[in-house]
Amino acid sequence: MGINLLREGLDIPEVSLICILDADKEGFLRSTRSLIQIIGRTARNKNGQVIMYADTMTESMKEAIKETNRRRKIQDTYNKENGIIPETIIKDIRPPISNQGADLKSLLKKKGKKSQSEMNAQLKEIEKQMRQAAKECDFERAAELRDILLELRADNENS
Repeated sequence: MGINLLREGLDIPEVSLICILDADKEGFLRSTRSLIQIIGRTARNKNGQVIMYADTMTESMKEAIKETNRRRKIQDTYNKENGIIPETIIKDIRPPISNQGADLKSLLKKKGKKSQSEMNAQLKEIEKQMRQAAKECDFERAAELRDILLELRADNENS
């Protein structure tokens, strides 16, 4: 899993182990804030672990560990007070994006000879669907529509 994906707060409870290589290399991706965000990704898994590989302990690492321990203490206290036993959430594994939207595949098959106005109307409709999917936070569908839109536009320019 790429470090940027972990920083973006993706909900991936299956992540139970994160290894941060060169954790002592100060910079944007190893700042206190970034380390806290990365470490937080394992919080959704009750067996979550983070291993930071480094030659020296940096201030960013110390602060991230300190903040993580502070948050853990607060969460543990809350759990005990409310009788909560932490459990890892279980999500179904969804099929890959390419297996979704048979109707979208049909758009690509129909791309043959069309008038320019028909092509423009189709492109506008797909773009409208893409924006609606993004608005509804269905980013997988939006990405698939974007890819189809790009392919259709490229074909349109080449014909």
